Amino acid sequence: MSTPDIDLRRRLDDGPMSRFQWSVIAVCVLLNVLDGFDVLVMAYTSDSVSAEWQLSGSQIGMLLSAGLVGMALGSLFLAPLADRWGRRKTILVGLTLAAVGMALSALSQNALQLGALRVFTGVGIGAILATSNVTAAEYANRRWRGLAVSLNSTGYAVGATLGGVLAAVLLSSFGWRPVFACGAAATALLIPVVLVRLPESMDFLMTQQRSSSALKRLNTTLRSMGQAPLEGMPRPVASETGKKAPSRVARILAPGQLHDTLLTWGGFFAVMFAFYFVTSWTPQLLVESGMSATEGVTGGTLLNLGGIFGSALLGFLAARFRLQRVLAAYLLITAALLVLFVPAVPYFGLLLVLGALIGVFVNGCVAGLYALTPTVYDPSIRGTGVGWAIGIGRIGAIVSPLAAGGLLDLGWGPGGLFLLVSGALVLGTLAVMSLRAARPAPGAGPLAEERPRAGTPD
Repeated sequence: MSTPDIDLRRRLDDGPMSRFQWSVIAVCVLLNVLDGFDVLVMAYTSDSVSAEWQLSGSQIGMLLSAGLVGMALGSLFLAPLADRWGRRKTILVGLTLAAVGMALSALSQNALQLGALRVFTGVGIGAILATSNVTAAEYANRRWRGLAVSLNSTGYAVGATLGGVLAAVLLSSFGWRPVFACGAAATALLIPVVLVRLPESMDFLMTQQRSSSALKRLNTTLRSMGQAPLEGMPRPVASETGKKAPSRVARILAPGQLHDTLLTWGGFFAVMFAFYFVTSWTPQLLVESGMSATEGVTGGTLLNLGGIFGSALLGFLAARFRLQRVLAAYLLITAALLVLFVPAVPYFGLLLVLGALIGVFVNGCVAGLYALTPTVYDPSIRGTGVGWAIGIGRIGAIVSPLAAGGLLDLGWGPGGLFLLVSGALVLGTLAVMSLRAARPAPGAGPLAEERPRAGTPD
């Protein structure tokens, strides 16, 4: 039996991954499949919704943005409750909100109702996204943490792809409402899956020093992982004082943490700005560059398909090299590919290759940030730190399409826009490489990165 003062986090980091840990990560991936479907469900159904209610382009634009606004709110204000309620309970609350929002969306009678429900649904999805990524990071060992969180982003791409197939089948025969209804049913079905297969985060339980049930729940999880149970609670991960503890938001902005928090926010804003510019505008900008509408859609589709492979590839690379450097390489490669993209328009074959590669690397940039950010924060504020970082990123996602549209109205061409986004990614690279907490060092935080040595168990 273990003694109360054992460094449990180090034991888990250095040990092999059990089947139970991989099953937890699989549930987190399923949660991100849901995210991919929900983010794009409005894009899939926008033509049918517009035809039914005779909506203008600006009204459709508001509906497309409403879900992102809700996700930003959920990441900023609901996800931080994972540090108080626990990761599992916060995910269940998010699933409930998303299921109800999707079901009511299928019954909405006008654009105002649908817009409000898109915000409501987005709040739940935002909480799920942030908290599931934290949970995956906390259940993975050091070697496979990058892959575990990157697979979540792969789930997003899979959800977006499957959602498009499902929407195409349903829209042709039944209209747009069944698409939302199917999303609601899939979301509701995940609730019992989480109840049965997703335990509470051990890192969260280790912060619950005064909870009589925390040790019992911790030992139940350890036995499921094939690990020896504890006789008593480990020493606190975060030091406690007699003073009144500051709020968790105040702690991520405290002098010792502010540097990395602001850099993380800058990285997320830049990457989300680039990602949503690429996914939202590429088909139309290709058409403006002289391609046919079909060719433009083909180029956009390749971006999503490339994302399925890019996130997984980053995870495998992070198992061999330091994640911070892998992510920086992804950011710089994406920036270079964006510079080359528009000049390649006259060469359709080359353009398709570049489009697929951009999809690989831009999706990997998002996956890398999701994997890197939990290493920046202590377990007691990790949900807050990750939630706020993703929330700031969602602001970049909202600003990106609007900024691109405004610059097009001012006479900017596709080449200038792609060059602008490339510059944003270079700034994101500087932010990532300047992070201090993500660098391996003696005494670093409980999820600190470290390149595995030869012979490290996997």
